[in-house]
Amino acid sequence: MFMVNTKREEWGAAVERALHHGNVPVAVALTDIDGFARFNDARGHAEGDRVLKLWEKALRSNAPHDAFVSRLGGDEFGVILPGSSPESALILLEEIRSHFASHAVEDPPIDVSVGIAAAPPHGSTAEELIRAAGEALMRAKREGRGRVAIYVEEKMTMKSNYYSRASLDRLSKLSGATSRTDASLLREALDDLFEKYRDDL
Repeated sequence: MFMVNTKREEWGAAVERALHHGNVPVAVALTDIDGFARFNDARGHAEGDRVLKLWEKALRSNAPHDAFVSRLGGDEFGVILPGSSPESALILLEEIRSHFASHAVEDPPIDVSVGIAAAPPHGSTAEELIRAAGEALMRAKREGRGRVAIYVEEKMTMKSNYYSRASLDRLSKLSGATSRTDASLLREALDDLFEKYRDDL
């Protein structure tokens, strides 16, 4: 199934439905065209739209019939793969990414980064899976772009020489007030930072 410009809330609801209350495996992927903003500026919106349609077609033509593929805005697409393990999703998305990178644009070449999370083992709710897929996507970009990454939980360690005592105290107070862990709050802050500087990623 393919939906154009699905709102994130609608896509989150689709992920939740695919989970069936955690009773079936499902993989979630977030994709982002590397350097798309610069490409769009350099080559023009018409060429940028052509690239978006080519990536859309690559996903739609190669995803299983029960997959849910949606454009989430800009150059970001989401894919829901019911019944898929993270490893199976990685193999599928890597095949699609590689084909797209080889055929879409030759000069300059353009590629895609993909982040994958699955239930199990990366989460049991739509919110957890989408966040984990987003973190995997950012890792794919950090590690060189043009690749597919599966979510890996990273233990966040805070050292006092990284943060002032006042900042750590405020973080602890916020953690208590919101019933969220320090790591969860810091991940949210990083998500906001990545979104702010999205065009530079």
